[in-house]
Amino acid sequence: MYYKHYGNTNMKVSAIGMGCMRYDAEDVKAENLEKCAEIALYAHEKGINYFDTAPFYCEDKSEIITGMALSQLPRDSYFISSKTNMGTVGGDHTAEDFRRRLETSLSRLKVDYLDFYHLWCVLSMDSFSKQCDALYRFFEDAKADGLIRNIVFSSHMQGTELEDAVEQDLFKGMLIGYNALNYRFRQSGIEAAHKKGMGVVVMNPLGGGLIPNNPETFRYLTEGTDLTVPQAALNFVASHKEITITLAGCTTKEHIDDACRAVENLKERPAREIYEEYEHKGVALNNLCTGCAYCKHCPKNIDIPKFMDAYNEKLLGNKMENRLKNHWHIPASQAAECIKCGKCERLCTQHLPIIERLDEIATTCAS
Repeated sequence: MYYKHYGNTNMKVSAIGMGCMRYDAEDVKAENLEKCAEIALYAHEKGINYFDTAPFYCEDKSEIITGMALSQLPRDSYFISSKTNMGTVGGDHTAEDFRRRLETSLSRLKVDYLDFYHLWCVLSMDSFSKQCDALYRFFEDAKADGLIRNIVFSSHMQGTELEDAVEQDLFKGMLIGYNALNYRFRQSGIEAAHKKGMGVVVMNPLGGGLIPNNPETFRYLTEGTDLTVPQAALNFVASHKEITITLAGCTTKEHIDDACRAVENLKERPAREIYEEYEHKGVALNNLCTGCAYCKHCPKNIDIPKFMDAYNEKLLGNKMENRLKNHWHIPASQAAECIKCGKCERLCTQHLPIIERLDEIATTCAS
């Protein structure tokens, strides 16, 4: 395993981290939690020492599963991160509410402290300011009490907004979505964080599955290597000098092996150098849905993530109707049931024009 230093700390972390939101869904539903825990233990065996989890992942079982696994290991052999925000704290966002949420995570993870605790799902600078005003002092109190080692944030903001957040000088690191599709739009943010001595952890390095599901489109990533497309996509992200950890969501031991293979003989390069090499290669679309499913709260029960997945096909030069009919088996006419309430767009981490896309699907694909 290849290791990097986390920002200006003395923590040496694995270039690949395990994203603990992809434990096998069937095992989770069947309460086969010990079986799921074997995946995290295998990741540790392969040299991965950074584990990222959160409340509500995997039917709210991720922290429990991760704790079952890591509690079998020496505490100084791994780093664990979890997350909170105003929504998970609940109540009146008091110190007691915050501490109760944190203590639940600590109990589930079977640890006395978190190495990293994220201010979670910051969608804009307005959201950043509101969440910091409400909760940041509680993070500081918990750190003073030894329950948190590093205060960090998780964001879906673009590069310039990320730069503004970094300039606040409040956090030791950040977690962002970054991949071969959107790197042009977030590169300035990771450069700013690196200059500040912050750690940078990346989620969605495979574009929410878009990259491995379209291997021919992204074959260019493998040029000059013997890597598969998914491995090359992970290598693309991990090779950035400014990026500390690339999270791989692993369901099987094979996924872990693939992720570890991606960083064998890793060569780090500045983001600008990578940008120059790939500027005229492949596609760079920040408007592809990454499938986070945060929008899945439609009052008309429209399965928005599936429709947005179908719209991705259009952006990649394929037919939306084939994806809806042959893969998802849902009629395009359901998109016409949208009442344009805007809830999905407010929840969208990428600020996509969901209503407009649903209307286009209903108009062009309905039989």
